[in-house]
Amino acid sequence: MRKILLRYWKVLSTPSVHYSLAFLTIGGFIAGVIFWGGFNTALEVTNTEKFCISCHEMKDNVFVELQSTIHYSNRSGVRATCPDCHVPHQWTDKIARKMQASKEVWGKIFGTISTREKFEEKRLELAMHEWNRLKANNSLECRNCHSAESMDITRQSPRAVDAHQTFLFTGEKTCIDCHKGIAHHLPNMAGAPGWQ
Repeated sequence: MRKILLRYWKVLSTPSVHYSLAFLTIGGFIAGVIFWGGFNTALEVTNTEKFCISCHEMKDNVFVELQSTIHYSNRSGVRATCPDCHVPHQWTDKIARKMQASKEVWGKIFGTISTREKFEEKRLELAMHEWNRLKANNSLECRNCHSAESMDITRQSPRAVDAHQTFLFTGEKTCIDCHKGIAHHLPNMAGAPGWQ
């Protein structure tokens, strides 16, 4: 056993050319920790409302709309920010969404929604992408704050009670099926598939 340990120690302490394998291993570990810390920091910085509205396309369009909704200002003081609704909370889902969002950077670079008019022209397409994403994940971002189990349906309107009992509690539909336009203005829905 001692010979095996000595042999491993010799391998670890023998210089590769200028540095020992032990130095390279420890250096690689430290570099990995620094990279991971930097990556996580960048991920958190890009996951803030301040970052989201740093481009005028978001600040002058959808953020202004959000400010007039109950998700922005309400009696309880609980406020939903851009990442609360548009970025999943689980790490792997968050990374996947960030990779999808990198495509949106091209829109910024090429100015596809740089004016209010251009934004309105693309609004239906942008909304459809987001609605489809929420539909596919069963409105996960909504459910991060809103729990069907915690709903007090006795305090809801008869229409809401009927809709929730018929669709939400049975799993037949998800939040975004009925609550499009809850935080932002609806686009012109003419030509939208399945719109009634």
